[in-house]
Amino acid sequence: MAIPKKIREQIKSRNFVLAKGFEKCLFGYATEKWEEVAANQTSLSLSDLKSRDLKRYLYSGSHELEFDGQGRIVVPETLRQYAGIKDEVAVIGAGDHFEIWDTHIWRSHLTALEATVPNG
Repeated sequence: MAIPKKIREQIKSRNFVLAKGFEKCLFGYATEKWEEVAANQTSLSLSDLKSRDLKRYLYSGSHELEFDGQGRIVVPETLRQYAGIKDEVAVIGAGDHFEIWDTHIWRSHLTALEATVPNG
């Protein structure tokens, strides 16, 4: 799968982390940013079940990947299944990370999201 040049330039490296996101998408982080996210998670209390479960969720589904010379990646099958990716994908910027969605799931999510955004 090809990742848009603009997003690759924001990553600033050939290596990055791809992980299970929320709402059935995948999160892509520059390795340095993922390390910050990981550091924030390790500061959460081990005595709190929700904190432990969030750590398990994030780490168990993370993979370190590398862009090839043409900006493509191979998404691990476990992540493809999690995100329901079948054919076409939507790759969107989301501030400190990017997200990969199955196009049909993204369109449905975006439609629901737009219904909640006030018209200015």
